[in-house]
Amino acid sequence: MASLIPLASPDDPRIAPYHAIRERDLVGRGGRFIVEGRTVLDVALSPRNRFALESLLIAESRADALAPLLAQAPAGLPVYTASQPILDGITGFHIHRGLLGIGRRGEEPSMEQAIAALPDEALVVVPLGITNHDNVGGIMRNAAAFGADAVLFDFASCDPLYRKAIRVSVGGSLVVPFAREGAAERILDMLAANGFALLAFSPAGDHVLSQVKRQKRTALLLGAEGPGLAPHILARTQTVRIPMKAGFDSLNVATSCGIALHQLTFG
Repeated sequence: MASLIPLASPDDPRIAPYHAIRERDLVGRGGRFIVEGRTVLDVALSPRNRFALESLLIAESRADALAPLLAQAPAGLPVYTASQPILDGITGFHIHRGLLGIGRRGEEPSMEQAIAALPDEALVVVPLGITNHDNVGGIMRNAAAFGADAVLFDFASCDPLYRKAIRVSVGGSLVVPFAREGAAERILDMLAANGFALLAFSPAGDHVLSQVKRQKRTALLLGAEGPGLAPHILARTQTVRIPMKAGFDSLNVATSCGIALHQLTFG
């Protein structure tokens, strides 16, 4: 297990990346991202994590209880401990979970590289204009749960490595390959050129999900709640709907994603 390094001050320069994480998350952290909570750190410290960890920061009162988790930490990974007042002074608010980590993004693949790396038989999720961090996290969680090969975001969507998105994903953002780049039209062009059947979800879709046959390469397109997918995007795709009780015609986008991935994987 990595050695514990006690901190005596919230101003210790070694933990500068953890400072004021609520405010700085919106503008990036020099190629870093924040992970938090035991469930996410269990993924972050496992071989499933695609990203390198730089350090951990934990409440000293939780060190004994977290010993089994910390035993997974690679040799040489700094694990800082602090009292609750110092921990709160570092982060800028009360961290009741008492467990944080810093990850490194590394070199992220372009959209073209991400698509080129996909296997001959592949299922990908394509969220377009999804700006809600909870929904992005939920989509990444579903993608991990049902074995999607990648999640391809347009640049209008929010970052799946945003702190809250990672937390909602329960570590799925660390496991599933993703890219975030470019406009929707360009992503669809690349997918079509690489042999993907395009399925677009809409309450007014022409086909019922249970009757849709997954192709060898299938892309599942999801739009933002409210506006949904633009008409010119729908025109390029096979549109699909999830039947619902009369008088109700919409689901949360992450919920729709989970239902669709389950059907396409196990249906």
